[in-house]
Amino acid sequence: MLFIQFTLLVAAVSALPSSTNLAARQACTSPRLRKSWSKATVEERLAYLEAAVCVTKKPSRLNKHENATLHDDFAYTHAVLNYDIHSFAGFLPWHRYFVMVYEKALQDCGYKGTAMYWDWVADSDNATLSAVWDPVTGFGGNGGGTGNHGNHAPPVQDGPFKDHRPLYSDTAVDQHRLCRNWNRGFDENKELFGHKYTPQVVAEVLANSSYDGFREQLEGGPHASVHFGVAVGSGRGKIGDLVPSSSPNDPIFFLHHTMVDRLWWIWQQADESRTNAYDGFHRPPQGAPDGEQGPPVTLDDILPMGDLAPNGIVGDYMDTRNANLCYEYPKWEYD
Repeated sequence: MLFIQFTLLVAAVSALPSSTNLAARQACTSPRLRKSWSKATVEERLAYLEAAVCVTKKPSRLNKHENATLHDDFAYTHAVLNYDIHSFAGFLPWHRYFVMVYEKALQDCGYKGTAMYWDWVADSDNATLSAVWDPVTGFGGNGGGTGNHGNHAPPVQDGPFKDHRPLYSDTAVDQHRLCRNWNRGFDENKELFGHKYTPQVVAEVLANSSYDGFREQLEGGPHASVHFGVAVGSGRGKIGDLVPSSSPNDPIFFLHHTMVDRLWWIWQQADESRTNAYDGFHRPPQGAPDGEQGPPVTLDDILPMGDLAPNGIVGDYMDTRNANLCYEYPKWEYD
């Protein structure tokens, strides 16, 4: 009898994807709280910034170019995988894992905390005044100055990343100063397109009952609007680093995507059945005829990370309170 039970157990484990980490899906006992940048202490912000600057100076893991740093590796990985990680169901778990890889890179630089988020919902009335843009306890402000910057928007003028020189534009080597091009608002629009991620707008996104309906509205609405608001100013032509596929060039990317992850977490918390809710379709191969659809997604799908980190499995990144992730967020607080 024991032999039969053991055989059945081996068969069940063998049927799982080889990279699935069963221990990782167990609940953690003390999930850490990821904080809003605006509610973190000055000491917590400065510790994060010190580690983030460290990541921009550490040697590359990918070794694609002699001038590459570890921070460049994040931008390159995101750019290479661009088609496969956007505009389909995997957008949310892939970026959840990506932020976790970055959090671990910060911790390798001596940081003791967790990833933090830019609460652009709370800041939507005037996002240019957010604490994240502080020149001392934030990421510096908009691009500016004089001169010809080629294909790039004006470089960032202050803050700890004003001398940061990202290596890539999309996947091409194109070293340049970190650049931003804030949309300063026009007509009825709020600055940085804040009218597209107000509490009312985001509440409507959260009201979606299906995972892929929620993902699609979040990705194409508030998420995209923040990218464009920071990087595509009206009347200034050239784009900043937060818009191309190499958008992790701008360290604010990780606070932005931690906020995206927080909204997914809030959506999941609204109904216990949503913890593993995952539906939709993969994108078809690039160049496929219009209207062609990829196969249905599953919790066993791979989350590719190139050589930046081991590939993940979607099911390992659905529950933030498992041993694989072990964190949580403040709940909805905009009513």
